[in-house]
Amino acid sequence: MENNATTIEMLFERAEDYTKTTVELAKLSAVDKTADFISSLISQLAISIVFAMFAFLVNIGLSLWIGELVGKVYYGFFIVSSFYLLVAIILYIFKDQWIKTPISNFMIVKMLKKN
Repeated sequence: MENNATTIEMLFERAEDYTKTTVELAKLSAVDKTADFISSLISQLAISIVFAMFAFLVNIGLSLWIGELVGKVYYGFFIVSSFYLLVAIILYIFKDQWIKTPISNFMIVKMLKKN
């Protein structure tokens, strides 16, 4: 009878160890996925900031150049800003298809990534 009791105790100890290990593995997996997602997001943000600065300076140069071509400098800024208004309207119309869905897919892929 005592042999049965120790076997059952060992079984419970192993089950408890297995549960603790599984919980710890789930925590570590969540931390890994979160860290991967955040690092990807921060790197994309850094690249976006550098690209935005580049685009900003190119747009100023383009506006000045177009303004020189049409005779008044501020006309160049109006033309470039009108172009961006048109781009903003198009992006607003297609925002789900071009922005929301790809970002959602990116987040899902990063969170469900297998190691």
